[in-house]
Amino acid sequence: MPEFDLDSFKKTWQEQPVQQKYNDNEILQMLNKKSRNYVKYIFWISVFEFLFFTLIGLFYIIQGKESNSFINILTKLGVQRTSELEDTFDNIYLVLKILSLAITAYFVLKFYQNYKVIKIEENLKKFILKIIKFKKTVNAFILINIALLITFTSIFTIFVFYILNTQNVEITNSTLIGFIAGIIISTAFTVVMVWLYYRVVYGIIIKKLDKNLTQLKEIDSQEI
Repeated sequence: MPEFDLDSFKKTWQEQPVQQKYNDNEILQMLNKKSRNYVKYIFWISVFEFLFFTLIGLFYIIQGKESNSFINILTKLGVQRTSELEDTFDNIYLVLKILSLAITAYFVLKFYQNYKVIKIEENLKKFILKIIKFKKTVNAFILINIALLITFTSIFTIFVFYILNTQNVEITNSTLIGFIAGIIISTAFTVVMVWLYYRVVYGIIIKKLDKNLTQLKEIDSQEI
């Protein structure tokens, strides 16, 4: 009986050709399908956000809690609480809320349109371009939401100083500095929290989409 040579056996085994489990076309189909699913996930997350913030906004408008909280801050600064002041704030808040929801609704529609136009069977180059376009839409959605937050805070801050000036309310330097510092700190904290939220919720999906996009580009370059 011949002596068994382990090293020779390992070498022979390693030199055997490895058959691919999937061909390029099958891999392409899987990547396309996964990418389309990621787009769908972001669409449904944005729908949930829109419905959630709509319900929250309606609740606060009906209950008047946003108005009470803001007016309480003004009264601490020495502003006299009047029905005109409350009505003005409610109108500003309603306009900004409608604007925010309108922008969110616009992006929900854009996400849906992006999802519908992405076809699994279509040309690879077109598919890659549509994924890139979708990523740009997501980034724009995130940046606009952060910009809206800063804009709304700025508008309410201007409104506070307008009311102080209208009612001839004089506040001490220490109170003014504390008020401005509070606005800056709270705004910065909120922006960071919003950024982290989108970084986690949207970032995880976008990261997976990026991975698929890289693989799709590699397949596309091999076809040239």
